[in-house]
Amino acid sequence: MSVPLSQSVFLAEQVRENEGPAAKRCGISMYELMERAGQATYQQAINHFADANVFVVLAGVGNNAVDGYVVARLAKQAGKQVTIIAAMPDKPLKGDALIAHQAWLDAGGAITADISVIEQADIIIDGLLGTGIQSKVREPFSTLIKAANESQVPIVAIDLPSGIHADTGVVQGVAIKAALTVTFVGIKQGLVTGQGRAHAGNLEFADLGIEDAFLKLTSPAAELINYQTQPRLPERNNNSHKTSHGKLLCVGGNAGTAGAIRLTAEAALRTGAGMVKVYTHSSSILPVSIGRPELMVTDTNLISALEWASCIAIGPGLGQDAWSETTFETVMQYCFTNNKPLIIDADALNLIAQHASSFPLANTVITPHPGEAARLLNCRTVDIEENRFHAVKQLARSYTTTCVLKGAGSLIADNNQTWVCTDGNPALAVGGSGDVLTGIIAALIAQGLTPQQAACLGVTLHAKAGDIAAEREGERGMLPSDLFMIVRELLN
Repeated sequence: MSVPLSQSVFLAEQVRENEGPAAKRCGISMYELMERAGQATYQQAINHFADANVFVVLAGVGNNAVDGYVVARLAKQAGKQVTIIAAMPDKPLKGDALIAHQAWLDAGGAITADISVIEQADIIIDGLLGTGIQSKVREPFSTLIKAANESQVPIVAIDLPSGIHADTGVVQGVAIKAALTVTFVGIKQGLVTGQGRAHAGNLEFADLGIEDAFLKLTSPAAELINYQTQPRLPERNNNSHKTSHGKLLCVGGNAGTAGAIRLTAEAALRTGAGMVKVYTHSSSILPVSIGRPELMVTDTNLISALEWASCIAIGPGLGQDAWSETTFETVMQYCFTNNKPLIIDADALNLIAQHASSFPLANTVITPHPGEAARLLNCRTVDIEENRFHAVKQLARSYTTTCVLKGAGSLIADNNQTWVCTDGNPALAVGGSGDVLTGIIAALIAQGLTPQQAACLGVTLHAKAGDIAAEREGERGMLPSDLFMIVRELLN
């Protein structure tokens, strides 16, 4: 089943190389395509900011400027007050940019280089830089971007916020912080994860009427997923019993860090695992079991606990001392020999990095944050954040596993495919949130999902629960355990 364009993500080069041929197949010129892009931007701008009357359009010299001139002309025709600030007013325009520029002048439009008009704006349209930018933003663009951001006026970005790298989402020195981005033909990879996601604001997509032709020419680099798009768990059988829904063993909780493995284990119960056992440090038995009698807790007979389990989660609160090392090696050796499904998080990932992976990780899910990912790939955290798509694919390949790279726009990859979660918000950026995610994914595997299915459903379920919690109570002060009951509601 092919994925619709609105749920597909592309590299900028794929869009650049194929939009022209796709338009041609549909009998549309490139100029007409840009007219449509301008119309789509104007329409979304007034949908989102109905009261805006004073428009300021920032125009560069490339195709983005064409779209900007079209937006300006449409706004003027609708009776809005419109000014265009040209970034490089003395640079001669050519091709489509010249046509659009002339059409604006013919409509009675004015062009200025005076930045101070930004102060009067109700809305700013960003048509400065497009998807081609590969290096730091230079003058005069950087000054215009800073002035727009400092104005506190809502900014609508055309195709991509100026200064964002289209493929990685990295800010190239300085970038527009948009309230709304209207992107065309194919959703650019850099808009959906990391800094790009933060700078894009609300993301709207317009296929400009060439969807079918475009999809015949190229395939998506990744697929956008959210909780609504994920298949639901099947109805439970009337005569099922506790062992029908999986026996999960959670391993972790060294001295002083019992809370982490408790969050994992309780999240697993709330996600529907039939039985959950915790193997933990002797000093953590009481803190893990107190107030949650449904958890079985032990500090002995690790091998028999591993034999009992249908799925294992290891890492939260594990630590990196002698107890952790011994526990880690026993679990890894057992799961590797018996091909038991395994979810690896937190300190277990740091131990794998130290062991230079003597274990091929088939039938596993790893869930690193950028710091842990950097240790696994022996690079710096900043290298991970500079190309999150590359990092998640490299992790999936290097460790023959399903990898979840956590962060804004969490990424999931296996050997064949990459997915981007569009749910989630900053409320989830709190200690313990990842421990809950580990428990959710582990419980889904225990209930019969494959590692890849459990990773996609688990990440979107966790993120959607975070969105609901933030809607109800606000983003600040959310506890990871606040998600438990919402996860349960969503699953049922």
